[in-house]
Amino acid sequence: MLLPLAGLLVGVLLGLVLNVNVGFELSRYSAVAILAALDSVLGAVRAELDGVYDNRIFVSGFVVNTVVAVLLTFIGDRLGLDLYLVALITFGLRIFQNVALIRRHYL
Repeated sequence: MLLPLAGLLVGVLLGLVLNVNVGFELSRYSAVAILAALDSVLGAVRAELDGVYDNRIFVSGFVVNTVVAVLLTFIGDRLGLDLYLVALITFGLRIFQNVALIRRHYL
């Protein structure tokens, strides 16, 4: 459980220290990728609390979710549609569900 949270913390700290600026044209891709990564990390924490954590599932879910979300955003950009909103809504809902389950576990 600590490894995904430590990785998330290191990534956030590096982003703050390095002062990374993302251009407007890449902001959709960054937002979708960050939400996909956060969803995977919170899913790993929840799985660890449930006692069913598997590192292969975490890594594959992290990579596949991020790639699919970015591809969906790319296809939407090419078609002139805001398909990135689908990924944002889906990952947003999953993040809130995972946080709620983690909270219930500790309460």
